[in-house]
Amino acid sequence: MLHVGLTGNIASGKSSAAEVFAEMGARVIDADRVAHGLLERGTDSYCRIVDSFGGEILDPEGRIDRRRLGNIVFFDEEKRRQLNRITHPMVDAEIERRIAELERETPDGILIVDAALMVETGGYRRFSFLIVVACDPVLQLGRLMQRSGLTELQAKARMESQMPIEEKKRLAHYTIDTSGTFAETRQQVSAIYQDLVRQERSRRGGA
Repeated sequence: MLHVGLTGNIASGKSSAAEVFAEMGARVIDADRVAHGLLERGTDSYCRIVDSFGGEILDPEGRIDRRRLGNIVFFDEEKRRQLNRITHPMVDAEIERRIAELERETPDGILIVDAALMVETGGYRRFSFLIVVACDPVLQLGRLMQRSGLTELQAKARMESQMPIEEKKRLAHYTIDTSGTFAETRQQVSAIYQDLVRQERSRRGGA
């Protein structure tokens, strides 16, 4: 399989692009969904996060409330690093396990790993190609406030906690601009997917 990284900052439209890639036939691993699973009660990461950040991050049922946790880490860089030190190795290990499983099932085709912090962690280097999704910052802020019910201050804190998108775009083999209509985004994804398929066929032909 051709391994491709997909990244973009919060509320950039990355998940929508990943869904279109999946519709077109790519196998997609969503790092955020992997992380959600690792936050479930009873997991090692759950216990370590609660020990580190306290019971105030829990909802009445004892589950980790991601919004409460976010309100802590997005305003405190050291706490954000502390959370990443706990979760990233576990997320990476689970992603590698899933990649190996997909390779056994389908050795050919396109495999896309969708991860927001791929550039920040250096994980993008594991992939043959990097796709970066971006959109107009004003639109990005509005999307984030609307979808997550955040105040402007909270939304800006989340956006500013991430690496500037221009730095990520400099590393990209492909970029997708989601500032326009969904049809325009789909057209960009389709063109990239077709090129990736050509790259994969060329790779297999030369193997």
